[in-house]
Amino acid sequence: MIENKSNRFLIYLLFCLAFFSKVQSQNNTPKAKELEEVVIKDQSGKRLKKEESLNIEAVNSGFIQRNLGGSLMQSLQRIPGVKTISIGSGGSKPLIRGLSFNQVIVVENGIKHEGQQWGADHGLEIDQYAVNRVEIIKGPSSFIYGSDAIGGAVNISPLPFPKKNTLGGAVDFTAKSNNEQFGGSLNLFGRNQNWFFDTRITSQDYGDYRVPADMVQVYNYAVPLYKNHLRNTAGRELDLHLSTGYAGENFKSVFYFSSVHTKSGFFANAHGLEPRNVDLELHDKSSRDILMPFQEVTHTKISNTTSFEVGNHALQTQLGFQNNFRREWSHYVNHGYMPPLYPADMYAPHDLERQYDKDVFSASVKDEFSAGKHQFTIGLNGEQQQNEINGWSFLIPAFNQLNAGLFAYDKMPLNDFWMLHGALRMDYGQIKIEQYNDWFESEITQNGQTNREYLKRSEDLTKTFKSFTWSAGVNYNPGKVLFKANAGTSFRMPIAKELASNGVNYHYFRFEKGNQNLNAERSYQLDLGIDWQENRWSLQLNPFFNYFPNFIYLNPTSQHDIYYGAGNQVFEYQQSKVMRYGGELQAKYQFLKNLSGEILAEYLYSEQLSGSKKGYTLPFSPPASVLFGINYNPEIKNLRDTYFSIDYRFTAQQNQIVPPEKKTADSQVFNLAFGTKLQAGKQDFAVSLQVQNVFNTRYLNHTSFYRLIELPEAGRNIILSVKVPFLIHQ
Repeated sequence: MIENKSNRFLIYLLFCLAFFSKVQSQNNTPKAKELEEVVIKDQSGKRLKKEESLNIEAVNSGFIQRNLGGSLMQSLQRIPGVKTISIGSGGSKPLIRGLSFNQVIVVENGIKHEGQQWGADHGLEIDQYAVNRVEIIKGPSSFIYGSDAIGGAVNISPLPFPKKNTLGGAVDFTAKSNNEQFGGSLNLFGRNQNWFFDTRITSQDYGDYRVPADMVQVYNYAVPLYKNHLRNTAGRELDLHLSTGYAGENFKSVFYFSSVHTKSGFFANAHGLEPRNVDLELHDKSSRDILMPFQEVTHTKISNTTSFEVGNHALQTQLGFQNNFRREWSHYVNHGYMPPLYPADMYAPHDLERQYDKDVFSASVKDEFSAGKHQFTIGLNGEQQQNEINGWSFLIPAFNQLNAGLFAYDKMPLNDFWMLHGALRMDYGQIKIEQYNDWFESEITQNGQTNREYLKRSEDLTKTFKSFTWSAGVNYNPGKVLFKANAGTSFRMPIAKELASNGVNYHYFRFEKGNQNLNAERSYQLDLGIDWQENRWSLQLNPFFNYFPNFIYLNPTSQHDIYYGAGNQVFEYQQSKVMRYGGELQAKYQFLKNLSGEILAEYLYSEQLSGSKKGYTLPFSPPASVLFGINYNPEIKNLRDTYFSIDYRFTAQQNQIVPPEKKTADSQVFNLAFGTKLQAGKQDFAVSLQVQNVFNTRYLNHTSFYRLIELPEAGRNIILSVKVPFLIHQ
């Protein structure tokens, strides 16, 4: 399948080149000489902070290259308040101020990314090489994006259009020492006056990653690690991208296509296999093979964004389709009343543990216009999901889901100092869950009589949700100081897993049970912001307060299942009142012209105010941390934008936990970075070098998926990244 996609991509690429050459040859109009290029520094990040009352952090591709990690979210962890729930070295999901899963959304090219994001071991299918600019919204943003944005949003902006009458591209190379990863990305773009194309192909291959330990405890069983490798954590990735369209003065229409395919192994001792039954001779034979258990995910997106101006109105429409096809492969192991031998006539392959196939159709329209001092934005968006399941193991049922929302946003400057913000949104959502019965019979004893039945795991269920949310904010900018405040509400529909899960999650060795009586989550939040700059000082402080009257969480009970495993503990979804508060601090001081220091700190406190876990915090709550950084930017002949930096991050111990979580000790980690640009002709070759975890420190990350088995974070990792742009025609 991957080879066919690669062939189609290359054929299309050749077509684009031929088209571009033909249009250029037909262009016989006189050519005007252009002035020397004027370089304008990007001030959009500062402008966002001044004009928006929400807490928004913006970074570009240079930041990602300088802090390159195994995935996009791992590359953004230097931003205060942003963490990840990581699974190995190549997969992770965003954690913003302690909230993740379906409480934080990711938007790429204007389309909400929809995968199987409900699982801690389900990563984000995004190619970080194809990312140009990322905006992180910390806090509720449902009035913009609707349900699932109750905890924040990651907005990946579209690539800028190529310059007129150009043909060029770039080649990226990356190598990492810890997991012996090598990879690269080839970009090719072109444009005449109005028509353009932009393509990219990315490939990565990595082996088992290493940790500073030769033995770990997996569910109270000592597991030796061969050469410090986490066996079977190797992986591969192949990504294809294409954008093409028309960019005129008042009309723009762009088609986007992407396909992200990943295949990665699960740490063999912790995913559905008893540690003592792992074949060490087989799994330790090679550090680059991918054996069972492993996962395969292919995420395909096709979308169109069209914008045009009519009088005072700037209109934009977006249409999108995406498919997320996820398969988890593992040897068949009978649990409970499952037959000892897998039936030959089963509908699913004997090694297919679970399969999820989600189709998503989305559409939106937005209008921006001015009326006096008011800058209005009104919009309507809708989304239809259909998720089918397969495999011999059941956890969540198949479902259909519909979401629709209508919003209005007003931004009004009162004078040079004051700006007001206000937003209203109405949402409608419906989820239809399908009935599921076991494919094998279980023994049921009632009134002293034992019968064998196909147990019903989920029932036909239809739930409808409606919501009204609002947001109000103010900005005050008298000069060197910026004050802002924003208060608002958000909501989130419960997902299929929370409503109707009913099975063993073998990766956690627990039985998870949904609750069809759950209500939609609601959130009330107040955000404050202070931004001060004077002479050599720069200071930014962002405190917040957050209250959930009905937070949804997975609660461990005293029950144990008797049908589907060896007496796994039952966890049930419940709701409780939750209070959260905290904030982020960023301070920078310019010691000399080329020498500066910075402090990045974050703190979060959360507490359940009701329910059986009253007084406890929330799962995956990140501990307080502070980063001290020194940056040196020397001026070296024939080099540009050279930097040397050292970071020291102290992470406090986390004693506020929710059983069965364990307390996490404090940690101290050092990172080094170097980068520069070499000019050859009119092109800059960018080189960056990182040394992560310089002293190979053994420490635990409280928000890691593998924290449950006390698995330390990756050891020392040297990362080399080279970006070589080229220009064929201008």
